[in-house]
Amino acid sequence: MGEKIVIIGGVAAGPKAACRAKRLMPDAEITVVDQDSLISYGGCGIPYFVSGDVSDEKELRSTSFHMLRDERFFREAKGVNVRTGTRAVSIDRKDKVVHVEDVNSGGRDTIRYDKLVLATGSRPNILPVPGNDLNNVFTISSMHPAMAIKDLLARGKVGKAVVIGGGAIGIEMAEALADLWGVETTILEFMPQVLPRIVDATIAGMVENHLRENGVDVITGEGAQSFKDDGNGNVCAVITPNRELEADLVIMAAGVRPRGELAADAGLQVSPFGAIVVNQRMQTSDPSIYAAGDCVETYNLVSGKKAFAPLGSVANRQGRVVADNLAGIPSTFDGVVGSFIMKVFDRCVGATGLSLEVARAEGFDAVGAMSVQSDRAHFFPTQALMFNHLVVDRSSRRVLGLQGFGNMGDGLLARINAAAGLLARKPSISDFSNLELAYAPPFSTAVDVLNAAANIADNLAAGRLRDVGAEEFNAWMEGSSEHPGWAALDLRHPKEAEPFVKAFGDKWVAMVYDQVRENYKKLPNGKTWIIICNAGTRSYEIQTFLKSQGIDNTLVLAGGLNVIRRLGVKWWPGD
Repeated sequence: MGEKIVIIGGVAAGPKAACRAKRLMPDAEITVVDQDSLISYGGCGIPYFVSGDVSDEKELRSTSFHMLRDERFFREAKGVNVRTGTRAVSIDRKDKVVHVEDVNSGGRDTIRYDKLVLATGSRPNILPVPGNDLNNVFTISSMHPAMAIKDLLARGKVGKAVVIGGGAIGIEMAEALADLWGVETTILEFMPQVLPRIVDATIAGMVENHLRENGVDVITGEGAQSFKDDGNGNVCAVITPNRELEADLVIMAAGVRPRGELAADAGLQVSPFGAIVVNQRMQTSDPSIYAAGDCVETYNLVSGKKAFAPLGSVANRQGRVVADNLAGIPSTFDGVVGSFIMKVFDRCVGATGLSLEVARAEGFDAVGAMSVQSDRAHFFPTQALMFNHLVVDRSSRRVLGLQGFGNMGDGLLARINAAAGLLARKPSISDFSNLELAYAPPFSTAVDVLNAAANIADNLAAGRLRDVGAEEFNAWMEGSSEHPGWAALDLRHPKEAEPFVKAFGDKWVAMVYDQVRENYKKLPNGKTWIIICNAGTRSYEIQTFLKSQGIDNTLVLAGGLNVIRRLGVKWWPGD
């Protein structure tokens, strides 16, 4: 027999490391221990199991060729010994043994190792509020609560639900409840927007508006104070500082934390956040012990700071690196740029790298360029608008991140993935402007939306383009922000502009795009003109023309009215 390798954790990184290590070292004795009875499942698919898109939980635990990944599968197909229902209690690094406990019987045992891998994952944050232990209050920590939630739904026990947390899991669970099951669902998010720090306010606003259009209420800037008991130990409401939300079901989706306690108790180095510290070879502070997955600290290749990236895709890549090094093949995991994409009903939202908010907090001289363009040739029948927000450092012209919103499909995914592949290399704006992307009218435009976003960023960074964001413009239109010298200059077709001119009087002036060069002298003096079209392209062209004529008091509405329309603003004429 070869080396004895013990792996603690059997969901993503652990099984990946075990199976690759066994392929590389057929004589190794590999044992995976996990305290749960269900292992090696696609945790990111849980919302789709609840929604019914995945009909049976076994599908999340099966291979692409429909074999169930259980103890028998790993033993007979992979040559890996798996012990489920077995909790790792402590690690004796001196004698190289793991002390384990049978979850059901309480019996104790030890497992000797030559090399140890920690893939202990993460645990969900539980809100420290009264009533968090009531019946029908759940976190999505494993398959078991997901199956319990689906059982309640199937038995017709849920009419109203509150999802606490507007991150990816919270939004996906809210969609699952509202879409298939018709549950009256509310997302409650403590931060001012959904997907905080992942996307910026404009993209988040589009997501929130689309959720509301599909029957999911969204409350931001408000947290839960307690959960109300119906008198029988069941939750019946969520209490906030401002309201009481009736609920037959509460899902806490308030993020996760790494499970680093086992490592810390063994004297291994952990971060202040509780994540296991590893080097690029995924080794801990003990060279005989490796760690991977949601339990480890990684490195953000854009910010240059330590990071936490609890994603199944990251865990699998790290698990492979661990296996290589166990087998003596030098391999490194350099870090992440932080990429995500998710479905929101019939739309999708994605991001990679840093948001504008995070970039500025990290000390970058950051600006954001909003590009609104068809995802394929404008003349192609299935074209639809895609919104890309490129974050760049104005001083160095380095691209820091990309966010997007568009129709459900692979279009946005392609742009996010293209950007993600570049971000680790500290790309410049010109790298994105000149990025070669496959082109044909059914798939993209000749100047791709990603190239266009970079071109806008180029103009912003150089000072040629001066713009105003949707949030500030909306505040002005709603009267909550005072800009007494502002006026809107609408370049669209007269039929498009007419309702706005009627609604807002002198605040809104119409002058068709191709008539500005002839009629610009008719514009009243003393105004700061907010130049408006549907996407911003015509507005920028007119801004440069007016500047050439000595009129420099202009701002372009970033993304134009295509952005504003998707925010669901109350002031829109006729609404």
